[in-house]
Amino acid sequence: MKYTYRTKGTCSTQIDLELEGNVVRNVHYTGGCDGNLKSVAKLVEGMKAEDVIEKLEGITCGWKGTSCGDQLARALRQALSEEKK
Repeated sequence: MKYTYRTKGTCSTQIDLELEGNVVRNVHYTGGCDGNLKSVAKLVEGMKAEDVIEKLEGITCGWKGTSCGDQLARALRQALSEEKK
């Protein structure tokens, strides 16, 4: 399933990703810190969505209440929820 998530509270504005069952594929951020977000995308490639959520959920960036990693966790949680419908 292809999924697009509009981020909130981060420099990145959107996350596009695919889920094959519960396996994360093809994560792409729009905006944000290019090198860091390419690294995050590469690190989570092939991981179970639940494992990514566990590792990234709640991470903050500076004074912000969220981060691009936390937004990926939220996107995955939402995508998994929609897939169950």
